[in-house]
Amino acid sequence: KTPWADGRTFPGTNKNDECPCGSGRKYKLCHGQNED
Repeated sequence: KTPWADGRTFPGTNKNDECPCGSGRKYKLCHGQNED
């Protein structure tokens, strides 16, 4: 299961920053995908 499958987003997070979920991925490659 992918970390972003929970559907959460983190408004105000820069897409190139580390995702606040703690996965260690860039936001755009993690929960940022839920914004599209």
